[in-house]
Amino acid sequence: MACNPEVLKNVPLFALLDDDETAVLAGQVELKKFAARQRIYKMGDSAGQAYVMVSGRVRVTTVDEDQQEVVVDEPAASEFFGFASMLDQTPHQTAAIALEETVCLEIDRNDIAVLLQRKPLAGMDMLAVLGRQFHASQQLVRIRSNRNPNQVIEEEATLGERIADSVARFGGSWVFIIAFLAVLVIYTSINVALGRSAWDPYPFILLNLFLSMLAAIQAPVIMMSQNRQDTKDRLRGELDYDVNRRSESEIQGLARKLNLVVDKIGDVEELVREKARGDDDASKRTR
Repeated sequence: MACNPEVLKNVPLFALLDDDETAVLAGQVELKKFAARQRIYKMGDSAGQAYVMVSGRVRVTTVDEDQQEVVVDEPAASEFFGFASMLDQTPHQTAAIALEETVCLEIDRNDIAVLLQRKPLAGMDMLAVLGRQFHASQQLVRIRSNRNPNQVIEEEATLGERIADSVARFGGSWVFIIAFLAVLVIYTSINVALGRSAWDPYPFILLNLFLSMLAAIQAPVIMMSQNRQDTKDRLRGELDYDVNRRSESEIQGLARKLNLVVDKIGDVEELVREKARGDDDASKRTR
């Protein structure tokens, strides 16, 4: 479908072209319409074209290492998508689907070459577009890399919290229990053996003082560690909730697609029945 030059003037990248240049470019690019839920391109398609939003809604997605669909972008009016792959002539790393009835400009490398010959500074505008897409990809990577709650907690931990974790970890180990029992046995045995000359005779009042001081210090330290564990559990719960929400969205999407398939199958069955009735009527007439 031929493109109206007025459409190009609403695209920031082409807004500075004069009338003659706009007319030349309008004769090269195509205006394409996509129905709701129609795929514009899919991952792995040859990158022959890029698109500029004119009207409607488009969702650009990719698939992560967990085979989960991730939304990369929902371009607004006059914004590009599929641009980097078109310039690099590599297969698309994303998929684009129209969420509603959508109109886009379809542009290829030759169109861009003509534009740069006539307006070299347009290259800076295209670099700005690529920069925004690159920053969006970086932000997506940063967000999805923070999925490990233990790593997030460890990065934000202070020195005191790390010491509390170490004390709690050592205090709950068999090494501490055995060493503590050994110290108690040796301490009491020596004082019993020394008799009246012992520095802490039975009932070992000095030992009780040390044990009370140890318990008074150890208890709040362990509570600090437990608070950090509660924070980890809460973060795990939030991440689990996000995963469950994504799973629910995926299930709902599959249900919608199944419903569409069922509707299409019903339409095909109706067409087959109508075709069969038409054939029967035709055979009856020939008789």
